[in-house]
Amino acid sequence: MSSMKKFLCLILASFSYGAYYSQAVKKTVPCYDLTQVLRVEPTFLYKPHLDASKSFGVKLLNDTKTVQKYISNGKFHKIKKTGKGYQVQKLDYSRAWMVSKGKSMIEKMGSRFSKETKGNSFTVSSITRTLEDQCRLRKVNSNASLGISSHNYGNSFDISYVRFNGILKSNPKMEAALEKVLKYYYNAGRIYYIKERQQSCYHITVRNY
Repeated sequence: MSSMKKFLCLILASFSYGAYYSQAVKKTVPCYDLTQVLRVEPTFLYKPHLDASKSFGVKLLNDTKTVQKYISNGKFHKIKKTGKGYQVQKLDYSRAWMVSKGKSMIEKMGSRFSKETKGNSFTVSSITRTLEDQCRLRKVNSNASLGISSHNYGNSFDISYVRFNGILKSNPKMEAALEKVLKYYYNAGRIYYIKERQQSCYHITVRNY
């Protein structure tokens, strides 16, 4: 091989290695700044949600690996796509896993809602999120939380109040029935909830009762 060919091969090899190395580094660097995330103070309304989340003994979920750890040790339980009185929509930025009381609460709410509305179902629009999931969500939704979310602990979920029986449409009657169910469990000391206007959903956090 001529010296010129050797030189060209060396340049191409170096470029290929450099490109691969850059991609590898990019994959391992988180898309969020944990120091900045922890610095954001929760609102007075939201603080009870975070306090309830921390009572389950689940550490802040950074990435898929941390979620998998809680799945493996039996702390997180799979949420079925459909159940009595509820449906889970396609989750692009969250995961259908929760602590046992979270899973149980979705099922209880669904059953109660079905009974109240004679067989109708509500839609769960978001469940457990890692900090990486939250960061990806923020890129497409600027209203996503900048700080720690109770979704980051595996005991919060969102229910749409504009999507019932899988149909996206305002339905005041169904919405009122859903809020009645939420108030029942709130008054029983089982949950906290917030009505989010921009996302058209109720944010629900299960308490460790």
